[in-house]
Amino acid sequence: MAATSSGARALARRALTRRALLDARVRTGSFAALFALYAYAQPIAYRGAYPTRADRLGFARSFAGNKAVRLFYGEPHSLLSVSGYTAWRVGGTLAIFAAAFGLLAAVRALRAEEDAGRAELVLAGAVARRSYFGAALAAVAACTLLLWASELAGFLAAGLAPAGSAYLALATASVVPVCAGVGALASQLAPTRRGALELGGAVLALAFLARVVADTVGGLGWLRWATPLGWAELTRPFAHPRPLVLLAPALASALLLAAAARIAAARDLGTGLLAARDSAPPRLRLLSSPLAQTLRSERTGLLVWLGGGGAFAFVLGLLADSVSSADVSKSLQRELARFGGSSIATPAGYLGFTFLFFVLAVSLFACAQVGAARHEEAEERLETLLALPVSRRRWLAGRLALAAGAAVAISLTAGLAAWAGAESGGAAISLGKLVEAGANCLPAALLFGGLAALAYATLPRAAAAIAYGLVAVAFLWDLLGDLLGAPGALVKLTPFAHVAPVPAQPLRAGDAAAMLALALAAALLALWAFGRRDLIAR
Repeated sequence: MAATSSGARALARRALTRRALLDARVRTGSFAALFALYAYAQPIAYRGAYPTRADRLGFARSFAGNKAVRLFYGEPHSLLSVSGYTAWRVGGTLAIFAAAFGLLAAVRALRAEEDAGRAELVLAGAVARRSYFGAALAAVAACTLLLWASELAGFLAAGLAPAGSAYLALATASVVPVCAGVGALASQLAPTRRGALELGGAVLALAFLARVVADTVGGLGWLRWATPLGWAELTRPFAHPRPLVLLAPALASALLLAAAARIAAARDLGTGLLAARDSAPPRLRLLSSPLAQTLRSERTGLLVWLGGGGAFAFVLGLLADSVSSADVSKSLQRELARFGGSSIATPAGYLGFTFLFFVLAVSLFACAQVGAARHEEAEERLETLLALPVSRRRWLAGRLALAAGAAVAISLTAGLAAWAGAESGGAAISLGKLVEAGANCLPAALLFGGLAALAYATLPRAAAAIAYGLVAVAFLWDLLGDLLGAPGALVKLTPFAHVAPVPAQPLRAGDAAAMLALALAAALLALWAFGRRDLIAR
């Protein structure tokens, strides 16, 4: 009898793991494709851009000790070899994506399932809380293995050594379980999915900040030991490897997951250790209209975006003057010219190049706001609201107006903060130019927001995947299309290719106007389509 019961529990765990993997297939497949493509493209591009030792020496002299570049990729080692460059450029970038994947995967597998009520139904059957928790983590582990294999496949296709490639991919993937542990613990502390993401995101932001400080401030390199992003860097693939460093993420993952499992076994469903706001004093100021209520529900996230974006832009401005005397090689100038940033050796050129990443960030924010609208519909709160004398198109128009206004605020705050940082660091860039750089983020971001709204109005269940997929594919194509030898006409298909590196170059008014017109058309079509379709729950 005991054996039968044990077998039934094992079957249930396997079934739950398969279900979690199916639920995560779009997200996991997208990240796996990103890891494989990026791992393949960077060594290929390095060989093409720096074919001789002299070219590579020029590159190493230009950027090996540059704080502004270290901010993005970390401390470099052995830049004269293809493998050393790949470990720096790919490892530093994909470790950040691995952190985001770990957090999203854990919160989706745990807190999101609980918020939707599916966890309660599963636990009402013959599945123990420990088995349910273990099945969710098993699915995250399987996804992590797929990311490792995808990155390894990219390295091998680019001709790197198998053993070193496997170690580099492992160093990158080691970030996933640590951040999954952060997500699992946040899912037990916060009473909602959004709260878990905000709490986990704050921890990841601090981890990134610690890595940035360690790589850019002299005497603080020890801070790398305080962050999983620093641990990935300290493993030093292809440059005096330190495999024992991998014990740090293994231990941290075990401690975080054990703490999360212990809390999960003891708390009630639908709650978190952090108190909900149910008993807080009433605050009625933002309950006067659907738009005001939307602002009320999104204000914490908006403040995080404003504060985080402004702080990062300030740091970029502060470091901008450190590139002014860089001895940039001709090969490097040719590579950067593909992105319109041949003047990156100046503070204005550096900020123009780095502000392209703010275009990406604000685009993701616009998509997230449309995703929040879909979440409100999926949880059936929208049904109650629209049962009142509230127009469906008016509700969606208010949502889109709030998203656009918040995108404007985030973009202009980034421009102002970058100017303040540049002034503090001694870089002479006018306030008007950096406000223009902030405004330059908006046309592409609003275009992606309009397309996300159109996807939501026509294919609501797939809207989030479509929206984030469009942004990711467009950005990657802008980064890698030229490097992979694609025809210029195809490279220009992405909106990011039509964004000028302001303040190094003037804003492209014609391209900006065209993107804004397309954004408006997509938003109007979304309003029309949303008014004609039925509400769709999960």
